[in-house]
Amino acid sequence: FHKDGFLVLEQFFSAEECDDMRSQIQKIVSEMEVPPHCRTAFSTREQEQLQAQGSSDYFLTSGDKIRFFFEKGVLDEKGNFLIPKEKSVSKIGHALHAYDPVFKQITHSPKVQELGRKLGLERPVVVQSMYIFKCLLAVTPHQDATFLHTEPLGRILGFWIALEDATQENGCLWFIPGSHTNGITRRMVRAASGASTCVEFVGSEPAYDEKQFIPLPISKGGLILIHGEVVHKSELNSSESSRHAFTFHVMEAKGTTWSKENWLQPTPELPFPSLYT
Repeated sequence: FHKDGFLVLEQFFSAEECDDMRSQIQKIVSEMEVPPHCRTAFSTREQEQLQAQGSSDYFLTSGDKIRFFFEKGVLDEKGNFLIPKEKSVSKIGHALHAYDPVFKQITHSPKVQELGRKLGLERPVVVQSMYIFKCLLAVTPHQDATFLHTEPLGRILGFWIALEDATQENGCLWFIPGSHTNGITRRMVRAASGASTCVEFVGSEPAYDEKQFIPLPISKGGLILIHGEVVHKSELNSSESSRHAFTFHVMEAKGTTWSKENWLQPTPELPFPSLYT
């Protein structure tokens, strides 16, 4: 993990645990109610992020709620669904770990806590969680610390759980090994009040050499640990099958300052909960 910036742990969760998460998310989607004016398409492209999420209070205030973000092209101009709503969702975030019993249990499971201790985390707190459907969308190369910035760097860790087999055909993750040692050159920050968007990017993303990326296919139940500064991406899902995943981010809180400029902020209703229970 320290050398490459990521670590693959196959069969970390059981098939039953994965199926429980998928069943729970089906229930959540079936009960989903999102006002049309709050329906935003999820994007990882900078300009689209600024236009859709960046101008949306729905996104900016989702850190302590369970909210829904949609694939591109599934909504008409008025926010009405063009396809069945259960096929329209791109991701659900960002507080499943706090408010849903199934995802809370997974996030704080004894084996996750044990892994945190093996990694030397002393005061880890959970900052966000997401359920990712991966119906279509490609995710452009990025570093998680661009969006979740800390002082000092190196305090953010992602836990990415494959709820179905993730293959090159259905959009597994790709990484540049060792890229977590080069710092970050771009940050997404809250914009000054009165700006046209709620967030803006500072700095620029370098051009990455596509040949440096390696694919990380992983079986259902596998866990990928992701260093906050390692460069990673996923390609389009070109298959007929979905690629569901549950992911959450942890911060080592000891000696760490969470940036006040991050889009995601702890709230009085939901301070970042300790990973260790």
